[in-house]
Amino acid sequence: MKHAICITLSLLFVAFTAPAQNRSLSLSTVVIDAGHGGKDAGAVSKDKRTYEKNLTLDIAGRLADRIGREFPSVKVVRTRNSDKFVELRERAAIANRAGANLFISIHINSNNSTSPNGYSVHILGQSSNKDRDLFAYNRDVVQRENSVILLEDDYKTNYQGFNPSDPESYIFMQLMQNAYLEQSLLFASIVSQNLEGGPIKANRGISQDPFYVLWKTSMPSVLVELGFISNSADLEQLRSESKRQEIADRLFDAFSEYKKEYDSSLDIDKTSSPKTETKTEQPEVKAEPAPTAASQEPAAAPKVLYGTQIFATSRLLDAGDPRFLGWKPEVIKLGSLYKYIIGVSESSDTARKNNVSIKEQYPGSFMVSISEGTTSRLK
Repeated sequence: MKHAICITLSLLFVAFTAPAQNRSLSLSTVVIDAGHGGKDAGAVSKDKRTYEKNLTLDIAGRLADRIGREFPSVKVVRTRNSDKFVELRERAAIANRAGANLFISIHINSNNSTSPNGYSVHILGQSSNKDRDLFAYNRDVVQRENSVILLEDDYKTNYQGFNPSDPESYIFMQLMQNAYLEQSLLFASIVSQNLEGGPIKANRGISQDPFYVLWKTSMPSVLVELGFISNSADLEQLRSESKRQEIADRLFDAFSEYKKEYDSSLDIDKTSSPKTETKTEQPEVKAEPAPTAASQEPAAAPKVLYGTQIFATSRLLDAGDPRFLGWKPEVIKLGSLYKYIIGVSESSDTARKNNVSIKEQYPGSFMVSISEGTTSRLK
């Protein structure tokens, strides 16, 4: 993902979070989720001396402290700040109740083989490869992280029959409308770039995967796997306090960059108002009037349409896809993303009336204007 594309994507941010009273035109609340904890040790090193739950708690704490010090206006919420077990659904619920603008879930990877190494960044969604099954890709890591559910009491009732070991349970995620894909992808890209060259050397890239905790959060969300506890080189770095601090500092740098782009992109006056040119007075020069010609007539203003963006995906969907619930979408392509807009009209009043019913079907949707193949968010 090119950095230029990331910056372009940032101009399309949406500042909606779960509780309406906590909405803000700036990144005001971040939730940092330290994976595992308590009776759930997560991945364990071969010598049984190092537990994932302790590494994630340490790095999450360092990141939270740095954000708190340098961004005192940002509310930092941690899903856990001690070695305790937190249910997977409760982690997402904490973020939703806080009305967070961003959710960061921190994990350490593992494999039966000692060869795999490196960090990876994950967002919710279908695989970018249309021929690759959603559940089959990254099957092991997805199953391992979601299997925490099985440690919970009465999980079949709490998760309405969701079974992390059953591929059929992931059908619901395949049908999930993810209005936060653009923002999540941007932050994932920034995180990946900032971890480059750090203590964990290999960059395994960004992928879209069905992690339950990402599925249930109502805000831009990423899950970061910060190296392999099963790889000796990665483990050596993760066991070092100074290296864990560097990893946390790099995550902070990513947060700082993302917040800057997020806040500036939501400056409505800056992003939607036409620029006013400063005119400099020039000496009056008399000239003969130029002959009138059709080619000198003012160009017609570009046509503007209005509608509701419901979600974005990394692959083109058929207009008859059931996810559109009978609506005929307008599709706008931006880089590798396709944005889907419904209820489109030349009248902003008509589009807003359509938006009322659309919001009932797609709670995370938002109004946009469309002009010359680009979109702008509307209040």
